[in-house]
Amino acid sequence: MSELFPILSIETSDNICGACLYFNSKKFFAANIVLKHSHSDKLFEVIESVLKVGETPLSQIKNIAVSSGPGSFTGLRIGMSAAKGLAQSLNIPIIKVPSFEALALQLSEVLADGSVFTIANKVGRDELYYAKFQINSNSYIFKQQLKIVSVNSAYLFNDNDLVFGNIDSDKINKKIIYRNISAPNAEFVAKWAEKSGKTLSVHDIDFVEPDYLKDFIVKEKKL
Repeated sequence: MSELFPILSIETSDNICGACLYFNSKKFFAANIVLKHSHSDKLFEVIESVLKVGETPLSQIKNIAVSSGPGSFTGLRIGMSAAKGLAQSLNIPIIKVPSFEALALQLSEVLADGSVFTIANKVGRDELYYAKFQINSNSYIFKQQLKIVSVNSAYLFNDNDLVFGNIDSDKINKKIIYRNISAPNAEFVAKWAEKSGKTLSVHDIDFVEPDYLKDFIVKEKKL
């Protein structure tokens, strides 16, 4: 067994509460729950279930891979806090995994080579996290880098674009959006860590934080 495996991966960036015990692409144990606002209640149950099914004690985990964003402020905070707590107790590193790239890697296994697609998730009422990718030899390349855009930026979406994300179709005047695919499954968080994250292992976890792209501002209610 290498110094990288087994990996325990965590996904909480959007609607999926997931974990995966990952040894390699042919041996992994994953559980992904799609249940709104379930992350704080279900994450450790999901982690315990994959470790139990995989017959692997927590002490054997070599790396924690965690989806680092962009995504839900609360979800990312829950996932990152869990990852840091586990990494600290086990004295192992964390690999931060960009959630859009993990989803792009997942889509590269089902879309035809050369396919162009967009991932667009809500930031708030008027903005989107946005990135455009192209499938390239069972992986992906960026066509447009990740950024925050206005929902009114209709020029970003062509009629023949494949669009994945949690946005509403009427917001961007587009008929088909794959709204049920807005975050990666936990096994692809691990696969991204295997493919791209070995050099990104962070041992000093005190300052490891989610990547929000935008400062979170608490709005006060007017009395």
